[in-house]
Amino acid sequence: MTDNKKVVLIGWNPEVLDANNKPDNAPKDIMGTLKAEQEKLHNLGYQASLLFINSADTAYNTVKNDLTATNYDCILIGAGVRTIPSSFLVFETLVNAVHEFAPKAKICFNTSPQDTTTAIQRWI
Repeated sequence: MTDNKKVVLIGWNPEVLDANNKPDNAPKDIMGTLKAEQEKLHNLGYQASLLFINSADTAYNTVKNDLTATNYDCILIGAGVRTIPSSFLVFETLVNAVHEFAPKAKICFNTSPQDTTTAIQRWI
């Protein structure tokens, strides 16, 4: 049932995470985990893409541009956007962009990069 299901994982570019707000993982570790989860999704038959945001100012347009170019079955907004208090408005912006530009897609959330596949599988 997962064949050709398109999913996108939206989150902060690990390279731009503020040292005071980043999770315990270093950017290299976060990227490695995200790539491993992406590969796991591919192996399960999903077409999984990573979409990184680089700033609060460009987050909406970054997501808008991607969602208008590709129809996704499921969109994950990462824990790094949701759980960092200073990112609250960015999270709100992303939810509204997803609602506007991908209204038929399922939305899911992970609790860390390590449970990304589980979050996707809850919905498709």
